[in-house]
Amino acid sequence: MESFPVINMENLNGEERATMENIKDACENWGFFELVNHGISHELMDTVERLTKEHYKKCMEQRFKEMVASKGLRLFSPKSTIWTGKAPLPPPSSNLQHEGDEGIAAHLEKLAELLLDLLAKLWHQGQQLPPCPQPELIKGLRAHTDAGGIILLFQDDKVRLQLLKDGQWIDVPPMRHSIVINLGDQLEVITNGKYKSVVHRVIAQTDGNRMSLASFYNPGSDAVIYPAPALVEKEKRQAKCTRNCV
Repeated sequence: MESFPVINMENLNGEERATMENIKDACENWGFFELVNHGISHELMDTVERLTKEHYKKCMEQRFKEMVASKGLRLFSPKSTIWTGKAPLPPPSSNLQHEGDEGIAAHLEKLAELLLDLLAKLWHQGQQLPPCPQPELIKGLRAHTDAGGIILLFQDDKVRLQLLKDGQWIDVPPMRHSIVINLGDQLEVITNGKYKSVVHRVIAQTDGNRMSLASFYNPGSDAVIYPAPALVEKEKRQAKCTRNCV
């Protein structure tokens, strides 16, 4: 079985060609990859994780338990397959936003811009996931693709994220201090299907909470999304050449 793609960003300084090929392969065949040595300090990531979990425990955990006790699983039949329990991040006035989230948001934006530059060369919302009270009834967060451009995911090492590849569900390996990248539908359209937006899901578990912070780097809301003309013309030329050669 193929190994899940892990990209060491430090190698761009010395092994750029091989690293770029690895990114290209991940975009074309996986739609997901994991970044290590991405330039965001482990100290900052640990601070954001700690503050996020502290906020959930202090402000959201009891409220969530009360919701589940009162109506949570009554929304599901015994054949239900989707668990949607989540707790939003605190408002901008909170300690998390001041001490950690603003810092990591800026770093994630710079990282997203770097990735877009790299992809061009080749051609804040967050949540705490509470444990599911009855996982035997539930598969997890529904299988889906993301609508936007590039999604940068900072999660703890307990989230069980899976992607669908070649008809099989494959675990995204939880790596401490890594950033998981996945490509959205709009990027697939812009690249005329060359880069893939793939179906993924989160599996429900009972042993503790999961932290997942997603940063969505999308085109403007008024942008018209269509395949890049240069890529369309290139494919037309290739198709014409193929017909002439046959």
